[in-house]
Amino acid sequence: MKRYVYINDDNLAKDIYCDNRISNRKYTILNFLPKNLWEQFSRFMNQYFLLIACLQLWSLITPVNPASTWGPLILIFAVSSSKEAWDDYNRYLLDKKANEKEIWIVRQGIRKLIQAQDICIGNIVWLRENDEVPCDLLLLGTADPQGFCYVETAALDGETDLKTRSIPSACMGIDVDLLHKIKGVIECPSPNKDIRRFDANMRLFPPFLDNDIFPLTIKNTLLQSCYLRNTEWACGVAVYTGNQTKLGMCRGIAEPKLTAVDAMIDKLTGAVFVFQIVVVIVLGIAGNVFKDKQGRKLWYVQYPKEGPWYELLVIPLRFELLCSIMIPISIKVSLDLAKSLYAKFIDWDVEMVDPETGIRSNAANQAISEDLGQVEYILTDKTGTLTENKMIFKRCCISGRFYGNESGDALTAKVGQFHTRHYPKMKKPLYVLLLVCAWFWRIKTEIFLILTSMHLQCNMKYLTLWSSHLTGKECLWWLGNAKAGNFSSCQKEQMKLFFLLPILVRTFAEAVEQYAQMGLRTLCLAWRKLEEDEYQEWTSMFKEANSTLVDRERRVAEVCQRLERDFEILGVAAIEDRLQEGVPETIEILRKAGINFWMLTGDKMSTAIQIALSCNFVSPEPKGQILIIDGKTEDEVCRSLDRVLLTTRITESESKQDVAFVVDGWALEIALKHYRKPFTELAILSRTAICCRVTPSQKAQLVELLKLCDYRTLAIGDGGNDVRMIQQADIGVGISGREGLQAARAADYSIGKFRFLKRLILVHGRYSYNRTAFLSQYSFYKSFLICFIQIFFSFISGVSGTSLFNTVSLMAYNVFYTSVPVLFSVLDKDLSERTVMQHPQILFDCQSGRLLNPSTFAGWFGRSLFHAIVVFVITIHSYAFEKSVMEEVAMVAVSGCIWLQAFVVALETNSFTIFQHLAIWGNLVGFYAINWIVSSIPTSGMYTIMFRLCEQPSYWITMILIVATGMCPVLALKYLRYTYRPSRINLLQQSERLGGPILSSGIIEPKSRSSLDKDIPTDSVYEPLLSESPSATRRSAGPTQRLDSVQSQSPPHSTHTRKDN
Repeated sequence: MKRYVYINDDNLAKDIYCDNRISNRKYTILNFLPKNLWEQFSRFMNQYFLLIACLQLWSLITPVNPASTWGPLILIFAVSSSKEAWDDYNRYLLDKKANEKEIWIVRQGIRKLIQAQDICIGNIVWLRENDEVPCDLLLLGTADPQGFCYVETAALDGETDLKTRSIPSACMGIDVDLLHKIKGVIECPSPNKDIRRFDANMRLFPPFLDNDIFPLTIKNTLLQSCYLRNTEWACGVAVYTGNQTKLGMCRGIAEPKLTAVDAMIDKLTGAVFVFQIVVVIVLGIAGNVFKDKQGRKLWYVQYPKEGPWYELLVIPLRFELLCSIMIPISIKVSLDLAKSLYAKFIDWDVEMVDPETGIRSNAANQAISEDLGQVEYILTDKTGTLTENKMIFKRCCISGRFYGNESGDALTAKVGQFHTRHYPKMKKPLYVLLLVCAWFWRIKTEIFLILTSMHLQCNMKYLTLWSSHLTGKECLWWLGNAKAGNFSSCQKEQMKLFFLLPILVRTFAEAVEQYAQMGLRTLCLAWRKLEEDEYQEWTSMFKEANSTLVDRERRVAEVCQRLERDFEILGVAAIEDRLQEGVPETIEILRKAGINFWMLTGDKMSTAIQIALSCNFVSPEPKGQILIIDGKTEDEVCRSLDRVLLTTRITESESKQDVAFVVDGWALEIALKHYRKPFTELAILSRTAICCRVTPSQKAQLVELLKLCDYRTLAIGDGGNDVRMIQQADIGVGISGREGLQAARAADYSIGKFRFLKRLILVHGRYSYNRTAFLSQYSFYKSFLICFIQIFFSFISGVSGTSLFNTVSLMAYNVFYTSVPVLFSVLDKDLSERTVMQHPQILFDCQSGRLLNPSTFAGWFGRSLFHAIVVFVITIHSYAFEKSVMEEVAMVAVSGCIWLQAFVVALETNSFTIFQHLAIWGNLVGFYAINWIVSSIPTSGMYTIMFRLCEQPSYWITMILIVATGMCPVLALKYLRYTYRPSRINLLQQSERLGGPILSSGIIEPKSRSSLDKDIPTDSVYEPLLSESPSATRRSAGPTQRLDSVQSQSPPHSTHTRKDN
């Protein structure tokens, strides 16, 4: 659809188009409560807890006061809602500030000062220097006589360099005093989010111009949120307003990413729910049987002889309410709080601050920190990510002669002197072409400075320049001595056309290959003469193609291709883009951690291979082997792919060489479309891949391919062409580099340099995974513990579903007693950061999910069952036969649980700080303080209970007996394992605690995943944090396996284990 904007006439657009009011709010005052509640209860766990809370309102079946569930539920919802409301209020304040900003506009020929929200389509907006652009404007005039202005687009695309914008040719020469009277119509596309394209036409009404059509591009616009710089004033007509601007269309809430830990917790929660239903059914049947056979005979129970039709459901529903605490109601809030702290640790890390720029690391996504510790594939861009993106003119080849050497560069080789003596006719065209290229791309490099120092007579004011991207080639055209595309009648010299194209002459082909093998980026230059008649004919065709609104880019490309023929080659230039500091070391360490690397670049194959070798992506021969997949047809690609796959299978089975495959964009397109299964198998078998000449969409496809194979992927880049890949990956990392902040803004994490990725993964990722694994399983452990005691109590209470604990105890147990100590586990470190960086192989445990899986969960389940038996048996035998009320028995049982959990947290803590000591033992003191206060309230139902218990020596003896009985077996088994069957982590911990030298890496040499599963002892019941499960090994596809599941978009299953060393 099209939009027609009438300049300086807002009456026609008021009723059709929206005003300029910006709204990024998610809620309003009226819809906040219902909308937020709908979002909260759209989650299964919240629906479950709401059902339990509603059932507790039925007095016939509830064993406890409904407040025991409603209290924590309301508290959790209140915390989540308050956070949402606060965030939305901050968005409202930002919107209010932007909407009420005062802006000068022209309305009915008069300048007025209005609020930004009152701007309408068609209004002429006047901006002064350093003003923010309030909406999308089409430039009509500037303070510059040539019609140029400069804008800062950092808020739009993250690029800090100033951009040049110009007024349309139709507005050239219009006096400033007449701009407020200008009339016309703009034909433009409907609102869209493409910030790089604006294909439109403009017609000005008489007396300005006589209805001629003039094409418009993005270069003629000022987009919302940009700033006018270095220009006294500028004015433009509003074409898109409010949330329909290009920036407004780009806004949106990204889909939340589900981490591997979250997925495992969901599965475990489902398993617990099934177990809970089974327990409820069994106990419900047992309760009804006991009631019919024994209960009705007991006079003090007072069961009626005949009950209502739903009587059989009463006891099962009571047990459902009792067992509902198996699923911890506070687990989501606890995990969210812990993940927020993980993100803050990344933001606060001073060792990840770039000393050159002062850029700090930033965690934009606070929910996926633990996934950093499970990364298995890193897909990285090259330019600006691995390299500095600083281009240095190193070498060149002119007329078959080579200049530059390893110690110097082409600028010190006196190229100009030699060329002047031997090839005087080619001197000026070659240098002028390099100068034009540097000026056109605004590149302030050594090339630009050295050429301008040669005093070349080239007036940039009278150059007509075009650039295009045709069939993968970067083209630059320079038409000399032309003004506004027209020849002067007195200028008869022929026009010169320069551009970049593949070299055809053997000498230059050799130069390109030689420079590429050195890791340099090559630039080939050529020219030909262009006759005036040919130029005039081509110009008319170009103007026609450039004024169309439909498929403008393709039509312009077709016209441009008419000039690509009969060129004379001038030379080859080569520039060096040096690697960033620490890149090879970072890649080497992460490869030792079992992480596979894929380099996705737009460079040619030979350049990409050389960079990969220098970055330690693959070892040099004979230890490493590079296999190339090439071809232009399906048959060629098929044969090449089969050959590489066969070689990789043989090499993989022998485990002697480091194999990497190389594929270009054309072959990759064919492989992904027609040979997806064998290419997927090759991707799984190879630790390294080098993909060159790939497009942004192909980068995203490769990420999706690895995700379908159930691997955790991390994509890292620094430019706008990496955004799709970054957003597609499980984890996106952006580098705040010279190409702007687009990648950093779209990423989950942003860092200043590539080398910080090592610390981000090995330190923050690993610690986050370990802490989350403990926190989640401990949350289930404490819920199982109290639930099992309730179940055991039912066997001595006639299987009636009666609760041992009162409402206050249950509420405080879930919210206060057991939540505070475990939250400080976010400070725990099983190994020092230095040890972790020295032994990256220990990341294998995180990658394979060995700290959180069904086996380790069963260990925590068994521990909770054992501790519940200890607490219940000792409590009953200590107090059941005395003259004790049930409230005293319940308080003794709760006390035993709190004491046991304090020692459990202390036992699983590896590094103590003052905060952890205060949390663990201070929480124990707080437990008694709270209960002493509650016991002093006559109406609390616990009046004087804690006072009486604390006065009894038997109470303290019971606590000591519970702790000793519950913890001694755990400590004994832990000691035996640490002494006789230590894991890799245990060995490193022992070395750290003894203060001796850290063990050599030979003790923990990297092994294949299968061998790790066999060699490392497991004890899932008594060592849940360090137990390792063969079932946790990630799935891979083997060499002989059919990958039909990949073809059907589902992860493949396999018996093959990918080599990790």
